[in-house]
Amino acid sequence: MQSPVTFENAVASDAEDLAAIRVEAMRESLERIGRFDPQRARERFLSAFSPAHTRHILFAGKKVGFFVVKPEAGGLLLDHLYIKPGYQGQGVGAAVLAEVFALADRAACFVRVGALRESDSNRFYVRHGFVLVEQTEFDNYYVRHAINAL
Repeated sequence: MQSPVTFENAVASDAEDLAAIRVEAMRESLERIGRFDPQRARERFLSAFSPAHTRHILFAGKKVGFFVVKPEAGGLLLDHLYIKPGYQGQGVGAAVLAEVFALADRAACFVRVGALRESDSNRFYVRHGFVLVEQTEFDNYYVRHAINAL
């Protein structure tokens, strides 16, 4: 059976829509720590937006989120992974990670990701094989090393 999750490349004109998804997806976690500022969240995303590294996440053909994977020394940075709240918990994020892991495993490189310390995404990343490597005041950073195909 084919997965209802597919991906589509982003283009420069998608920036505002993607920023809105980011704000929507981050709202609960940021409110929990008293740091929700939709304008700041929007501006931080737009200042580093790279369409070439960004893909829409579609669930049954509907755009429900996006992810950004950028190359970095020796590996890949999963810079953003945002899914609209109504689509979380349905395997969408797992499908994204499967795509990113396949890319990393083919290149025999690690994947690094950061998560807000109070975010539910921490459990999600650990459950999918990421290992905590660093903590800062507001964020946790994880790495998942490549699995060598036999």
